[in-house]
Parts: sequence; C-alpha cells; structure tokens
Amino acid sequence: MPPPGLSRFNTAHDEAARAALHEVCASRTWGDRILARRPYATAEALYAASDAAMAELTADDLAEAMAGHPPIGRPKPGDRASHREQSGMAGASDALKEELLALNLAYQERFGHVFLICATGRTGEQMRDAVRHRIDNTPEAEREIVRGELGKINRIRLTRIATHAEGDAA
Repeated sequence: MPPPGLSRFNTAHDEAARAALHEVCASRTWGDRILARRPYATAEALYAASDAAMAELTADDLAEAMAGHPPIGRPKPGDRASHREQSGMAGASDALKEELLALNLAYQERFGHVFLICATGRTGEQMRDAVRHRIDNTPEAEREIVRGELGKINRIRLTRIATHAEGDAA
C-alpha cells in the first residue's frame, strides 16, 4: 500500500496534482510527464518517473525549471521549501553572503540563469565553493550538472509529497 501522501497525490484532481508538482519543479513538461504516469504504486516509482522526465527535458524546459528557483542566499519570501533547503545560509556571515551574491551575479552573467545546486544539507561555504568551481564550466557541461541538481531537488520535494500524511506541515 502506498504511503498516505502518495495515495493522496495519486487520487488528486489533475489541477491539484499539477499545482503540487509545480511546487516541486517549475517545468510544465516535467509536471505533465509525472501526471501522465499516475497512479504510482510506490514512492520509488514516482522518483524513477521524475528521473526519467528530467533526463528528457530540453534546454528550454530546463530554463523554465530553473526560473522557479531563487538565488542561493535569497529565498523567496513565504517560500517554505526555499527557506528550508537553503537553511545552510542561515548562519552565514555578512561577508560570505556578499561573496555569494557577487558569485551568483557572475554566474548568472556567464550562463544566463541562477546558480542552481541542491542546497539541502550544505553549508554556505560549500555552496560558495561549488559556484567557484562550476563557473569555469562550459555551458553544455553546466547544463548537465544543473539537470542533476534539479533531479536531486525534485526527489527531496517529491519525498515530502509522497510521505507526508494529511495535515502534516510539508
């Protein structure tokens, strides 16, 4: 029997399920592919569908997905997922926050999109070091790294959908 959250997701009306998926990933193509494969017998089947959908996204689909993510260190007000995922920045010094802002801007100028990393469990220093390392990548290599990071973020967010019982704070 699927976990309560997964059962709820499987039986939700398309629009409600689509809205939940949009909170996971801003790519409409990704969301449509996940919806098309419902119902899911297990959370692992949902994660596998997510991975498969992520692997098939075009550059435009990836751009749409990335547009749903705020820069590291500047989560959207009221966005619980971004605040939770970027909690490693909570204790960062002002100097580290300023450095990360400058690196984010340089990265965005080079690649045309925000620096995207699965921030869950990472410190501010680890995220800074990652952007320093990745800023010299080719656009093609960076696009594939971003695809992998989005996949990790999606899995974390899908886990919250699949495993949380009704009324849990997600």
